[in-house]
Amino acid sequence: MATGRGPPPWHRLQGLREPREPLRGGGAAWGTTGAAAGRTGASRFRKGRGVKFGAGDTALRQYARRGQHFEKSPSNCSVYLDRMPSEILLKIFSYLDAVSLLCVGCVNRRFYHLANDKISGLGWAIILKEKSGREYIMPHVDLSLNDTSVTVVWYGTDWPCLATLSTLNLCGTTPVFMERYKAPAKNGPRWYSLIAQYDLSQLTESTMIGCDRIIRIFSLSPGLVVGLWKKKEELAFVMANLHFHHLVERSTLGSATVPYELPPHVPFLDDNPEYGLYGYQLHIDMHGGGVFFLCGTFHNLFTMKECIEDGYVKLTVIHFRNSREHLPLIGKVGLAWRTNIFDAIIESCSFMDVTLLDEHRKPFWCLSSAVYMRPAVCPSDGPHFLGQTYYIDYKDVEGRVHAELVWIEETEEYFIVSLVLYLSVAKINHWFGTKY
Repeated sequence: MATGRGPPPWHRLQGLREPREPLRGGGAAWGTTGAAAGRTGASRFRKGRGVKFGAGDTALRQYARRGQHFEKSPSNCSVYLDRMPSEILLKIFSYLDAVSLLCVGCVNRRFYHLANDKISGLGWAIILKEKSGREYIMPHVDLSLNDTSVTVVWYGTDWPCLATLSTLNLCGTTPVFMERYKAPAKNGPRWYSLIAQYDLSQLTESTMIGCDRIIRIFSLSPGLVVGLWKKKEELAFVMANLHFHHLVERSTLGSATVPYELPPHVPFLDDNPEYGLYGYQLHIDMHGGGVFFLCGTFHNLFTMKECIEDGYVKLTVIHFRNSREHLPLIGKVGLAWRTNIFDAIIESCSFMDVTLLDEHRKPFWCLSSAVYMRPAVCPSDGPHFLGQTYYIDYKDVEGRVHAELVWIEETEEYFIVSLVLYLSVAKINHWFGTKY
């Protein structure tokens, strides 16, 4: 999260878990079933729940016999810490400040639960501002932890009238007064750190990514989903999907009106600018309300300097013509939503998390956004598939993501048959100090 070193090391978890009620319950695990991804890398899948914030896990018990010899473990030091009783870890964590404590919470799931147990007090809130200047502050109701992001949810019955609202501010919140061994007061003063501001005055003119019988959902960049009741055109729920990269800093070090500003980037000098990009690593997740459809990592990605077109460098992750690289989406694709009364799943929508690391294993491009599948009018030239073709597209100032999927009727599942990243040349020049 705050360390900026890519996805947390939870790859040791094995097995598949069936999805339960969305946005509730225990952690999801990596799947043991994978698919070859050719020379670009391998992928693993999982199907299960996101982690809900809650109490710490049961302490791991260790039994030692006097005089017994233990061989030195080749694992890193985090494994030794993980063997300590929870009481000892809580004592150690009590000496850390808020930012360090939340960084520790990204090491593994057990550390996350312990670091969250009556210590950090970190939360998220939305501030709804009316055109008259009146503000409504709403703390988050629920959230779930994903591999490289956190999904935060707001719902209730006391929403202000949408027609009166002008903006929505998404903020991280931390208690102003902290006691080492006591949970922060529920109604105590809190520090607000602005993460993003969204314009609600023209919400219905934003991109609608899906609907069902009673709800329409709209996507606002970056990473916000707003659900409106079809009948009344009023707010039903708000969901924010926040990438871990610099999330702690953005949630704690800004102010209520000014977001945290990242330190100036020092370019990594490219000693071989003529060879293009090489040694890149991509981690991509697709999930909806705690249920994962795709969780894959691709290694040794590269592209040549000649692949520059219209201000973008094309980085192909899954090749259309190589069927060995094609990957299935596990389960029924959809975005789960909930209010006080209703809950359902909107099909063909999900959250997508992308973490692209450069050759130095530094986060080059990180994003979390809601996406949707749209039917393709003219599928790409290539192998003939017996099924409908769909596209998933995402775009921001740093790049684009384009995925092509095919619905296989026999197995009733989607297959990703093409995945391409388009990286902005301006971003590359800024990152490496080059002049492509």
